[in-house]
Amino acid sequence: MASEARGRLARGYLYSAATVVAAVMLATVTASGANGHARTFYQLESTLKMRSARPDWDYLCLDQARGHLFIARRRDGATVVDVESGAVIGTIARSQNANSIVLAEPFDRGYSINSDGSATVFELSSLKTLGRVRFGDDADAAVFEPVTKQIVVMMADSHSIAFLEGATSKVLGRIEVDTDKLEAPTADGKGAFFVAERHRNSVAKIDAVRRRLVAEWKLDGCEQPSGLAFDAVHGRLFVGCRGHGRNPVLAVVNSGSGRVIATLEIGRGNDGVIYDAGTRKVYTSNGVDGNLVVYDQLDANTYTLSEATTTRPYARTMAMDHRTKKIYLVTAEGTVDPSRKVNRGPAPFYPNRYFSDTFVLLTYSPK
Repeated sequence: MASEARGRLARGYLYSAATVVAAVMLATVTASGANGHARTFYQLESTLKMRSARPDWDYLCLDQARGHLFIARRRDGATVVDVESGAVIGTIARSQNANSIVLAEPFDRGYSINSDGSATVFELSSLKTLGRVRFGDDADAAVFEPVTKQIVVMMADSHSIAFLEGATSKVLGRIEVDTDKLEAPTADGKGAFFVAERHRNSVAKIDAVRRRLVAEWKLDGCEQPSGLAFDAVHGRLFVGCRGHGRNPVLAVVNSGSGRVIATLEIGRGNDGVIYDAGTRKVYTSNGVDGNLVVYDQLDANTYTLSEATTTRPYARTMAMDHRTKKIYLVTAEGTVDPSRKVNRGPAPFYPNRYFSDTFVLLTYSPK
């Protein structure tokens, strides 16, 4: 009997010890994540305020080789920030009305795409302006297509897309498109690019070699597509869908067929999507809710939430340093001025006036 009791006690001790070990291991895995490394979350690392009488902005672009962050500040021009020192270098000369910046690295050239239908061409190495060329009456987003080495510019108000030679800025051609809401073009690296057609709830694929429309796909479950990013390895297109302020999602799309594979919840007011191939994460910047929602890619068709970090209201566009994994966003403090036209698309009280000297660069890093 005593021997039996001792056996039961021993088995009970072993069971309790095993339970404790299992609990510790589960806690460690939960804290560390699936890869066994300590979990990191994005936190605000620094802020940089910039003077401006009337803050306004659109796209950001990072020259990783030189550590130069370009911010399209519209009437204030294209501002250049040294991300290492966290200081403003200056503004690209003659870049007023800057809406986006494109890097043509093979030619040591940068292009500030300006809303009046012009491009300010400058040297990436010296930041010296080479000239300002006109190609149309309006312009918004743009992309450098690496196969044809063209700067491709969305001209939504003109219902067209312009193609400039990256080496010379010469206008090579133009195609007409049946939409006035062209957003965030992204190249596939094979001579084509994708562009969101916001008011049609569609994405178009365009052949940059022949300069013609290849395909146009209606996206099921995706309203008001805006931000775009591309995963070349798995052939997946990531589309930020604003959803008219309701049900905003990240759509995962098969880039060969246009089929929507998954829709994942994100914040309202999306304008930026980034895919990082190194970590296989998809980032979305959402201005109305003021958050950075990140998903892990488990395989081509499977995604799980990594984090949803608070940023600041109206920080809607972003750039990423794929080496340090830092994220750069910008915003300003604003209000709805009822004497001006009110933009109710993103949200009922989306600012139409931003206060002077409140423009700020936000740097987030994983910690």
